[in-house]
Amino acid sequence: MSDSDQTTDTHGEEIVDRRLDPDRENPGVQIAEIVAELEGEDPADLTTMYGCIDGVIEHVFSDPPSQEAQLVVEFTYEGYRITIEQDGSVRFVKVG
Repeated sequence: MSDSDQTTDTHGEEIVDRRLDPDRENPGVQIAEIVAELEGEDPADLTTMYGCIDGVIEHVFSDPPSQEAQLVVEFTYEGYRITIEQDGSVRFVKVG
C-alpha cells in the first residue's frame, strides 16, 4: 500500500486516499488492513469483508474489464464509505 493522502471535506468528514498494491493477490485484505490502520485496530478484529461485498473486489482485479469501462466499486465497511477505482486508487470516507 502506498501513496497515502488524508484530507477533510467541507462537512468535516475524514477522507483518506490510497492506492492498492497490484503485486498483492487479495485487494480485499489490503482494504481491511487500511481500515484497521485508520482505526488503530488489528485487521483480524474487523468483520469479514467477504460477507459485505461477496468477493466482487477480488473478481474485478483478477479479471479486470477494459480501461474504457472506468469501473468503480463503492460500498460501506466498518464505518467507511469506500470507493475503489479500476486503476487501484481507493478513497475512504469516514461515515460513522
